Amino acid sequence: MSVLEITKDNFKSEVLGADKPVLVDFWAPWCGPCRMVSPIVDEIAGEVTQAKIGKINVDEQPELAREFKVMTIPTLAVFKDGKIVNQSVGAKPKEEILQMLNV
Repeated sequence: MSVLEITKDNFKSEVLGADKPVLVDFWAPWCGPCRMVSPIVDEIAGEVTQAKIGKINVDEQPELAREFKVMTIPTLAVFKDGKIVNQSVGAKPKEEILQMLNV
């Protein structure tokens, strides 16, 4: 499965209405640590089938960043049943990101 581009227009259906956990990467193109995490998130999206993987560009979707009080990027959040069940700030290795999903 590929990474979903999450926007305010599809957030409700893709994240809040998802029937499985959703890992969301809040990022921006100018953020160095985000560029380190991004290929890991892409790799996980290609390997994990029991969760959806999405990215939110905070520069393009400031409303979503504000709504979830994302002050530092990258922020990784796992949503389940429409609620954040796990959250992490900063660059993380693949193993730690997978642990967030309980994979």
